[in-house]
Amino acid sequence: MDRQQIVSRDPEVMNGALVFAGTRVPVEILIQHLAAGDRIDKFLDDFPTVSREQAVGYLEMTLHQAEAA
Repeated sequence: MDRQQIVSRDPEVMNGALVFAGTRVPVEILIQHLAAGDRIDKFLDDFPTVSREQAVGYLEMTLHQAEAA
């Protein structure tokens, strides 16, 4: 899954926040869920417009960027 299928940013969608592609769900919400100790399944239940592939893809993408820094 490439970046455009995982996340998008548009000034007219959620004030330009980074969101999961095709949704209005900011990726920050996933981070908040995980930081609170929730499992990824809880996040996906709460935000059914986000696919598991997008959520896992975002986490993997973020990990790769952190490793490259």
